[in-house]
Amino acid sequence: METRIVVLQRGWVVVGHFEEVGDEVVVTQAQVIRRWGTTKGLGELVDGPIKNKTILDAAGEVRANKLAVVMTVKCNEEAWSKAL
Repeated sequence: METRIVVLQRGWVVVGHFEEVGDEVVVTQAQVIRRWGTTKGLGELVDGPIKNKTILDAAGEVRANKLAVVMTVKCNEEAWSKAL
């Protein structure tokens, strides 16, 4: 499974191990990104959370209908492995 940041409707942004299952997306070992801590946008988090700035909240497994996904961003799995 790929590690991806997933932007969902209503402002939810999660990161974790991403897969598509039927009409759902499933993110395991999910973390809600409560505060990005970036200066140049969400793309800065591709290489992992920013130390002492990004705030993550454990969310376990997140499931959403594919239609609720606004976008996904493929991440550096090694860089995120310590945070997930």
